Amino acid sequence: MLSESKFEEIYIACGYTDLRYGIDGLATTVKEKFGLNPFSPNTIFLFCGRRSDRIKALVWEGDGFLLLYKRLEAGTFKWPRKEDDLKNLTYEQFSRLLQGFTIEPGIKKITPPESML
Repeated sequence: MLSESKFEEIYIACGYTDLRYGIDGLATTVKEKFGLNPFSPNTIFLFCGRRSDRIKALVWEGDGFLLLYKRLEAGTFKWPRKEDDLKNLTYEQFSRLLQGFTIEPGIKKITPPESML
């Protein structure tokens, strides 16, 4: 359901968020910590706690907030952990994150062992 939704803006709160926060706590985090309007239409804000197997999402629907919670049965989300950072994701990055991949596509540079040099 969440991966099929189309949002104009997708924000990910890097680092750790206390997932005991409910709607009011997360909306306050968006406003005070990141300086954004949690009432922005067609915008989703994503949060992850210390355990990388669960996330919360906050969405303003025009008449109220929608709070989503997803817990993986196996595996973890590849969540960026740089504290106090907020990233604006593309839809492709959002899809990659929900599928368990990193949001940064790229090729990992492999260095050969010294014995091969």
